[in-house]
Parts: sequence; structure tokens; C-alpha cells
Amino acid sequence: MKVLSCFVIKPIAASLIATLLSSSIALAQKEFKSGIEWPEPKVVNSASTGVAPSDAIVLFDGKDLSQWKNGENWIIKDGAATANKSGISTKQAFGDAQIHLEWASPEKVEGTGQGRGNSGIYLMGKYEVQILDSFVNKTYFDGQAASIYKQYPPLVNASRKPGEWQTYDIIFNAPRFDKEGKVAKPGYITVLHNGVLVQNHSELQGGTMYDRPPEYKAHADKLPFELQFHGNPVKFRNIWVREFKELLPPEKASVANKLKELNKSQEPKK
Repeated sequence: MKVLSCFVIKPIAASLIATLLSSSIALAQKEFKSGIEWPEPKVVNSASTGVAPSDAIVLFDGKDLSQWKNGENWIIKDGAATANKSGISTKQAFGDAQIHLEWASPEKVEGTGQGRGNSGIYLMGKYEVQILDSFVNKTYFDGQAASIYKQYPPLVNASRKPGEWQTYDIIFNAPRFDKEGKVAKPGYITVLHNGVLVQNHSELQGGTMYDRPPEYKAHADKLPFELQFHGNPVKFRNIWVREFKELLPPEKASVANKLKELNKSQEPKK
């Protein structure tokens, strides 16, 4: 019996000691808090298939291109807009933005290289993310689908077959210029092609030109973006944009939040 009790007591004692030690450590630990009084993030209903987030600006919902200049040139049928006659540009100007669009190259394969299912989205009318049928279609790598034209090839080729719908989700940080017109902060582009990361915060070297090296030229903080007509009947649907602002630095965020709370407290009670 003495031997048995010894074997029973030892595990219990060890368990008690472990519990006491863990409790002591927990009491000794203090939760780290940053002390930064961040503003409360706004509630947004997230996107689902074919439905934009609640704070998005819907630019094409399958019905009309009334929010686009030259939109009357394109053909709208079965909820899709087909490129025709000319490029189109948004009537509204944008800077930093999240952009979603869906596109499909022609199902009937015609042409090769840059002559096959070619279009593009020109952010601020100057910085192109290439649209191209790149499914078993060789061309220069910084000119294939999801490239930043003539600057960066995509990390991988995530292209689907001709005629199948594809998605671009683009995060665009617009460049900034100082009063003298010099680059204060370059632009950056992140792209997910069919849900696959293909451009990871790629730094723009300037405008994406066909016939000369990239260079920056000072422009406004917000400009329209364009969809290109390159002679191919590329289709588009479900286009929306979300504008965003960068978080303030911590010290400014605290001050801004305190001012917001102060202004709220001084509002007349209803």
C-alpha cells in the first residue's frame, strides 16, 4: 500500500506544481497594449460572386456603360460589354484604389502573340496592366497577361482558356509628385489574376509606353482609368472600384481620433 500511494501522490504533486507555476507566470505577464487610439474601422459588406462590396463604386453591372466616356461605342449583350471602335475611360477620376474586373478573350482563336485577345487597363490612363490571351500563346514576358506592360512580367501565368471568364483584382497606390513636379513617392501595383498573386507591390518605373522607356511626368492625384480597344473583341463584366486611404501614422491617428470624439461629443443631442 505504501508503494502504491507513493506512485499516486507523486503525479498529483507534479500536476499541482505545474498548475501553480503556470498561474504565477500568467499573473506575472501583462498584456501589451499599443496605447494608440485608432479610429474604429468602418463596417463594409464584403464582395460575393457578381456582387460588389457595399462601399464600392460600380462602373459596369451588365446593363450600361453610362459611367464611361465613349461607352456607346461598345456592344452590350448578355450582361457583358465587348470592346469595339475605341477605348473607353471612366467619367470619374481615381487615385489609390482597389479595382475588380472580369474579362474574356475571344473563344475563337485568331492571331498570335500581341495580336490575340489584346486589351489593357490603364490606371490613371498611364500605367497599363496588360490584358491578353496568354493561354499557350508566346509573346515577350513583360507583355503577356497580367504584366505591367514593358516593366514587369507576372510572377506566374494564371491564364485560362480562350473564351473563359477571368478576373483581375488590382490594388493601386498612385504616385505622388512634389510642387516642382518631381516624384515624391512612386506608384505601386499589386495584381491577383484568377485569385493568384502575379504582381506583388511592384514599383512603377513611370508610364508604360510601347515605343520608349518608362518615365514619370507629373499629374493630378486622381485621374480616370481606361480600358483599351486593341482591335480584338475582348469582353468585360462586373467592374467595380473601391477608393481607399492609407492609415495615418500612429501619432497622427491618436490625435485624429481624439478630435473626432471631441466633435462627436459637441454635437447637439437629438
